[in-house]
Amino acid sequence: MITDVLTDAATRMDRAVEAAKEDFASVRTGRANPQLFQKILVDYYGTPTPLAQLASLNNVEARTIVVTPYDKSALKAIEQAIRDTPNLGANPTNDGSLVRVTLPELTEERRKEFVKIVRSKGEDAKVHVRGIRRKAKDDLDVLKDDVGEDAISRGEKELDALTRAHVDAIDDALKRKETELLEV
Repeated sequence: MITDVLTDAATRMDRAVEAAKEDFASVRTGRANPQLFQKILVDYYGTPTPLAQLASLNNVEARTIVVTPYDKSALKAIEQAIRDTPNLGANPTNDGSLVRVTLPELTEERRKEFVKIVRSKGEDAKVHVRGIRRKAKDDLDVLKDDVGEDAISRGEKELDALTRAHVDAIDDALKRKETELLEV
């Protein structure tokens, strides 16, 4: 019973760490990267649709991405969604068959702003991991009558170690991203 709770918590924490890493990847550094566009939703016939489902993304130059829509009628909507995306600073141009997105050079001020955004995302991920810990601890407390006080305290210690390991993994990913952002 206790192992089930710990296994479930570990799985959910692993997913939270992966989600944090994906969030970090969506913040741009100096180079253009198709992952920057993973979270962009395009209004496609009234339905918010991820950009990756509507078009192919190709990195043609260091600061340029070419977006080739599968349906040419979505071209204007894709261009508008990219333009409206906050913290991207992209300047999309539409030539009738594809959208060329040129990302501006990052200034030092903009890099520091991106570091703040990444730190905020990292803190949100850590809060999520702690929420998973809290839920698992509540689940362990429910089992107290069935398995005993000692087994529960051992389970809580394992849960705390698990939480610490996942928070440290988020911190490591955060430090790598900060270094990448501040690198000129």
